[in-house]
Amino acid sequence: MTNLEIRGLIETSFLDWDGKIVATIYVPRCNFRCPFCHNSGLIENPDHHEIIPLEKIEDLLLKHKDFMDGICLTGGEPTLHNKKGLLEFIKRIKNLGFLVKFDSNGTSPETLQDLIKQKLIDYIAMDIKGPLDQRYDKLSGVKTNLHKIKQSIEIIMTSGLAYEFRTTVVASLLDTGDIEDIARHIAGAEKFVLQQFVPEHTWAESLRSVKAYERSKLEEMAQVAKPYVTKTLIRGA
Repeated sequence: MTNLEIRGLIETSFLDWDGKIVATIYVPRCNFRCPFCHNSGLIENPDHHEIIPLEKIEDLLLKHKDFMDGICLTGGEPTLHNKKGLLEFIKRIKNLGFLVKFDSNGTSPETLQDLIKQKLIDYIAMDIKGPLDQRYDKLSGVKTNLHKIKQSIEIIMTSGLAYEFRTTVVASLLDTGDIEDIARHIAGAEKFVLQQFVPEHTWAESLRSVKAYERSKLEEMAQVAKPYVTKTLIRGA
């Protein structure tokens, strides 16, 4: 029996893993306070969301085994959870024959290393909030240990797994120069995704009235990033 706390479930998602059909599983709590976050309820008031038993997820996957590829484990921040419970949960899913995509903010390189070493994950998506300098804290909402963020980037890039780095392009907080700085930090990466900012329901009320960048602006940013990461994509715009 695993003790991983699951507080949200999208039974069928075509959006959370490019080319795959997955069940998206949400765990609560996060060590960041990103002002543009859309899952603040899971972080501030996790008890307002029902606990979803592992058996429900297993039954769902097995019932649709003919077309489901696996799960996307997201949050919140999955690496904050009891490591033993986290590993046991993923092992259960893997033992059923399903793939696992793991989302993280990169603050626990040790946990990422364990997951990779034990061959428990098939794809990693790490959010990079902003340039890896004093600007990062404004995007993460907390004082960030950038050494750990950089460690996670290196671990992921040398893991041998498929992966992506992604940045939500918040119109009032990131500009083209910032995106180039991020891309420079991950030069040679497999994939860099620029995610469109959605102002509705952001944690910070002040961002709810901010107009998102036009796609043409995101395309301009992608062109600036491509000399560093050839496969730079735009998502959500």
